[in-house]
Amino acid sequence: MKLTTLCYIEKDDCYLMLHRVKKENDANRDKWIGVGGKFEAGEMPEECLLREVQEETGLTLTKYRFRGIVTFVSDEWETEYMHLFTADEYSGDLKACDEGELVWVPKTEIEQLNIWEGDKIFLRLLQENGGFFSLKLRYEGENLIETKLKENE
Repeated sequence: MKLTTLCYIEKDDCYLMLHRVKKENDANRDKWIGVGGKFEAGEMPEECLLREVQEETGLTLTKYRFRGIVTFVSDEWETEYMHLFTADEYSGDLKACDEGELVWVPKTEIEQLNIWEGDKIFLRLLQENGGFFSLKLRYEGENLIETKLKENE
């Protein structure tokens, strides 16, 4: 199994999106996602988040919120437990990313991008600004075939 973080950084009603076009054999090849990555040994989710955002964007998060856990189950990839964050305060300057192109995308336009079907579900949950949630997404190939959601009160 794989442990990861993903963060949607907000500015001016936009999210910073990463268009994954630079890595070969990438499960997210040509998809648009937030920024983040795999845990290193001994890291807690927040440490992974801060390191990955810094590495991919050059930004240092100064205010962020842990929003949920997303469990990805696939017939092609190992099971992934993604720790989902949003952030709206940071310092530093955006730099080029070696995994793809970083673009500020208006939130109203994100669903028109090439994103995973399940991402649309958790992006809506982020917009509703509710509490912490756990979401399970099961894929066969690129087809979303099952979802389970548990929202905390």
